Amino acid sequence: MEYVALLSKHAVVIASKKLVHRSTLHETIRVKSGAWDENGVFIYSTLNHIKYCLPNGDSGIIKTLDVPVYITRVIGNNIFCLDRDGKNKLITVDASEYIFKLALLRKRYDHVMSMIKSSQLCGQAVISYLQQKGFPEVALHFVKDEKTRFNLALESGNIQIAVASAKEIDDKDHWYRLGIEALRQGNVGIVEYAYQRTKNFERLTFLYLITGYMDKVGFMCKIAGQNNNLMGQFHNALYLGDARKRAEILENAGQLPLAYVTAATHGLTEIAERLAAELGENVPSLPEGKTRSLLIPPAPLISSVDWPLLRVMRGIFEGGLDATGRAEVEEDDEAAGADWGDEDLDIVDASDAVANGGDGFDPEEGEANEVDGEEGGWDLEDLELPEPETPKAAGNARSTVFVAPTPGMPVSQIWTQKSSLAGEHAAAGNFDTAMRLLSRQLGIKNFAPLKPMFLDLHMGSHSYLRALATAPVISIAVEKGWSESSSPNVRGPPSLVFTFSQMEDRLKAAYKATTEGKFPEALRQFLNILHTIPLIVVDSRREVDEVKELIEIVREYVLGLRMELKRKELKDNVNRQQELAAYFTNCKLQRVHMRLVLSNAMALCYKQKNFATAEHFARLLLENSPNEVQAKKARQVQQQCNGKQDSHELNYDYRNPFVVCGSTYVPIYRGQKDISCPYCGSRFVPNIEGQLCTICELAVVGADASGLLCSPTQTR
Repeated sequence: MEYVALLSKHAVVIASKKLVHRSTLHETIRVKSGAWDENGVFIYSTLNHIKYCLPNGDSGIIKTLDVPVYITRVIGNNIFCLDRDGKNKLITVDASEYIFKLALLRKRYDHVMSMIKSSQLCGQAVISYLQQKGFPEVALHFVKDEKTRFNLALESGNIQIAVASAKEIDDKDHWYRLGIEALRQGNVGIVEYAYQRTKNFERLTFLYLITGYMDKVGFMCKIAGQNNNLMGQFHNALYLGDARKRAEILENAGQLPLAYVTAATHGLTEIAERLAAELGENVPSLPEGKTRSLLIPPAPLISSVDWPLLRVMRGIFEGGLDATGRAEVEEDDEAAGADWGDEDLDIVDASDAVANGGDGFDPEEGEANEVDGEEGGWDLEDLELPEPETPKAAGNARSTVFVAPTPGMPVSQIWTQKSSLAGEHAAAGNFDTAMRLLSRQLGIKNFAPLKPMFLDLHMGSHSYLRALATAPVISIAVEKGWSESSSPNVRGPPSLVFTFSQMEDRLKAAYKATTEGKFPEALRQFLNILHTIPLIVVDSRREVDEVKELIEIVREYVLGLRMELKRKELKDNVNRQQELAAYFTNCKLQRVHMRLVLSNAMALCYKQKNFATAEHFARLLLENSPNEVQAKKARQVQQQCNGKQDSHELNYDYRNPFVVCGSTYVPIYRGQKDISCPYCGSRFVPNIEGQLCTICELAVVGADASGLLCSPTQTR
C-alpha cells in the first residue's frame, strides 16, 4: 500500500507511507469509517453516503445510505461493513466511475478505452470531469446535446464537429464563436462560411481583402450598393483602389464637392468637368504643391489559402474511439461523414448572388425557388455571397481529423514559475507578481520610481522579430548565458539589463559628484542606485553580501546629503545649521568625503563660537589623514579653542553613540527606542512608523518583510 488515510471528525487526509501530505478532503457531515480497495482508492462512509477519494483528492458519491454503516473491507464492487447492530452486511456498488477516473489519473489509457467501449459512462458529472482534466475530445463521445458538443469541440480544437453542431443549432452567437476559432486555426473557408451565416458583411469583406480575393471584394461592393449601404460601398471602393467608383458613390450620396475633389485629384477629367458644371460657383479649390498618390492596400504575401497545419500523431482516444464503430463505418461510410463535419457548407457562388439578388443564407431558399419558379423582383434584403475556392470543411474525418497541438508554455511564464526574484518577474512582464514579491520581501509600497525600471527590464529581456508584413511582431525571450549548444528543452533565466557591475560604476559617478560638491546630482545618482538594487540578480552568496554592503553605503550618503541640502535651506537658524553639519559627520563616508564634512562642520562651529565642538571636529579631521591645507587649518583651530566652551547649546553629544532619524534629522541615542526601514535599514523615531521611508522613498517604515532576495543561491 502506497498511501495512508487519516480520518478526523470532518476530514480525510491522504498521505504517503512516509507521511508526506498528498491531499485533504473536507466533509460537512461526520466521517464514520473507511477502507482501501485493491486499486488504491479510499472508500469511506458518512452519515448518509458511501464516497470515494482518489490519491489526488478527487472525490464523489458512490451510494446513498438509509442508515449509517461502518466499512470493514472493499473487494471489487463489494463493500463489507457493519451496521449499528453489529451485524455484517454486504453492499454491492457500481465502481465504474471511480475506476474510470483512477485510470485517467494513472494514464492507463488502454483501460480507459475499454471502459468507454463497454460502460455507460454518460453522466454530466463524467463529462465535466473529462473537460476539467483536459480531455474534451473524450467527453465529445458521451455528449448528445449539440450546444455542449459545440463547446467541447471548440475547446479541443475539433473544427469539423463544431461546424456540424453549429449547423444543427443555427444560432448567430454560435456562428460568431465558430468564426473566431476557425480564424485562430487559419481555416479561411470556415471563417467565410461563419461570416456568411451571420451576414457580417464588414468582417467578410476584410477577410476577402487580407486573403487576396479582390474579385470578391468587388462583388461585396455591388452587394453593398444593392443594399443601400453607402458607407460599406465606399469602404469597399477604398479597398479596391477604385477612384471612379468612389466619385460615383459620393455623387449618389449628394456629396458633390467631395466627388469633384476625388475626380479632379485622380485625373478623372470628364467626371470632374460635369460635376464642376453642376456646382457652378461652389467648386472647391484644390491645394497647390501637393503630390497626389493612389491609395491601394498592400497585396497579401500569402493569398487565398488556409494556414498550413502541423502534422501530429492521433491520440489513443481518437484512434481507439474510431475503431469502436469501424464495422459500421465501413458498411456505410457516407452516413458517418455528416457527424464528423464532412458535409457541404452551402457556400454559394458570388456571380449568382449579384445577378439574382438571392439570399444565400436561408437553407430553404433553394427549395422555395425551385417550387415557385418566379423571380424575386427588387428583394434587396436577401443577398448571396461569393463562394470560396476551398469550401470544404474537411475530408474524411476518420483519416484526416486534426487535433490542434497544445500551445507550449511561454518562456516568460517559465521564468516566473522557477523564480522568486522580483527582477526576473519584471523581466517576464509579470509586474503584478514582481510588486507583490517586493512588498513581501522589502515592504515596498511606492512603486512609482520603479516603473521605468520595470519597463526597461521587460523590454531589455526580449528581442522582437518582424516576420511577414501582415503578421504581428514576434517576441523572443533573451536568456542569460544562452549558447548554440544549449538544450532547447532547458530554459535559462532572463538576461537582465541591470547588473551589479553597473551599480559599481554608478557609485563611482556619485562619489565624483559628491567630491565636486554637486549635492543634488549626487543625491539623484545615489537614489537611482537604491531604486535599482531590488531588481538586480547576482550569482553567488559573496555578491549577495556585497549588494547588502552597497545598500548600507548608499543609505549613509543619501542621509548625509539630505541633511546637507536641508542645512543650506536654513538661512536664519544657525544652531540648526551646526546640528545638521555635526550629524553629517556621524555618517559612514569615504575618507576623502569625511575630511570635507569634518572641515565644513569645524569651520561652521568655530565661526559661531562653539569652540569645544569645533575642537572635537578638528581632532577627528587630523585622525583622517588630511592634506597639508586641511591639517594646518585643523591645528590652528585646536590652538584657538583649547580649553574654551561652547557659546550655544546644541542637540549633539559626541560622547554618546547615536544614529540620526532619517525623517526628523534628530539624534537617536543608544538606549532610545527606534524603528527601521525594512529595505534600506534607515533608523527613525517611533512616531514615523507606517510612513514612507524618506531615504529610499520606496518602503514603509516598520513594515514586516522577509528581507532582500537577489540571488537563486538564497532559495536553495
